[in-house]
Amino acid sequence: MERQIRQLHVFFLPLLAHGHLIPTVDMAKLFADRGAKTTITTTPLNASSFSNTIQRCQDSGMDISVKILKFPAVEVGLPEGFESADMMFSSREGNKWELIDKFNQATSMLQQPFEQLLQECKPDCLVADWFIPWATDAANKYGIPRLVFHGTSFFALCVSECIRLHEPHKKVQSGSDSFVVPNLPDNIELTKNQLPEYSAQDAETDNFTKMLKAAREAELKSYGIIVNSFYELEATENIDKAERGNKSAIDEHECLKWLDSKQPDSVLYVCFGSMNTFSFAQLNEIAVGLEASELEFIWVVRKQNNDDKDDDWLPGGFEKRMEGNGLVIRGWAPQVLILDHETVGGFMTHCGWNSTLEGVCGGVPMVTWPERAEQFYNEKLMTQVLKIGVSVGTQKWVKREAIEKAVKEMMKGERAQEMRNTAKALAQAAKKAVQKEGSSFSDLDALIEELISCCNQNMKTPKAI
Repeated sequence: MERQIRQLHVFFLPLLAHGHLIPTVDMAKLFADRGAKTTITTTPLNASSFSNTIQRCQDSGMDISVKILKFPAVEVGLPEGFESADMMFSSREGNKWELIDKFNQATSMLQQPFEQLLQECKPDCLVADWFIPWATDAANKYGIPRLVFHGTSFFALCVSECIRLHEPHKKVQSGSDSFVVPNLPDNIELTKNQLPEYSAQDAETDNFTKMLKAAREAELKSYGIIVNSFYELEATENIDKAERGNKSAIDEHECLKWLDSKQPDSVLYVCFGSMNTFSFAQLNEIAVGLEASELEFIWVVRKQNNDDKDDDWLPGGFEKRMEGNGLVIRGWAPQVLILDHETVGGFMTHCGWNSTLEGVCGGVPMVTWPERAEQFYNEKLMTQVLKIGVSVGTQKWVKREAIEKAVKEMMKGERAQEMRNTAKALAQAAKKAVQKEGSSFSDLDALIEELISCCNQNMKTPKAI
């Protein structure tokens, strides 16, 4: 008699940050849509941000669920409810690196209760964020493969590895001096100031540097990696994007109705992600630059603190003057819907990979304004490799004139139509990639088949507990 093969069960363990939770939920949905059982492990606060999405998936028949772990914030000296890495960049609780150290310490304390879940649920595979190095040991303990999820582009991973191996930044003196990243097919120049802060490896970031080293070692011992991209964009393995359902700060129908009244490719969308914060002075400079550009726009502004007054940063009478031509959204916006709308012709972005990929899939060129981490690497991919981006400048403070110049060049300059045509071609490639027999569709099928095969082999040998 032929032995019955049980349903593949995949566990997901995301980093507790919005930009990592979103693609993790998307991946869990994609696996579940192919018939796998999927379980996302997170904390109460983070689970609430996508509970509606999970409910809709369950209502549609997907076998997808969430397991909750209590985050030990108070035990490490963080405030109760401090469950997201996003909070570290807007908190007034203390030094940023001290908060990062405490947050990582609390995350490491999740290993024991997470291993209890693995023992109880007996999944066949674990997809865990790169920033959680202990996940590999946890998976090995229970005899299941661990896939590493990288929340950035394959291009950024290559740049980062080339810099780590060859250390070209150590051959220049000042932070503004440029160097060429070796062993890349394109001539990519960066400066020391554009490298992630932890590259300095000073005393403040010592614990974080140790965690990164552990993450690299854990990756080498893992079963494989997943990168959120598509082959035609970067020639790498991938899993593509899907729509998610967060609560918007504006009614989606009202937003789309506003866009419907505009001409194709006429609206600039401005958003800098969930972790980036600007001073009131810089926000004011953005407002003046947008007004001077005379472009129609949607501008999403993340409040820095709950006690901030809504209009402290706006020039006097700004919203009244912009009525009908500019829409300011305070809080969360339906970004994927906006970028997919035919009237949106450009995107000013911080170059976080989720936003960058959503811009690519929306077929819009970008004004790039990176701030931290690998965002500068993603900027180079957009501006130099794919040639669908215009840089606003690399300095910490960006003047209104630079903002006006960049958005005009991207929306109406000599290269505007060329960039738009390239961006739209990439969007078409992205859509084909996730269709049946497309590169992403086929890659996911191949991965699931491989995991099922691995699972069947493990069924012959009892897992070590």
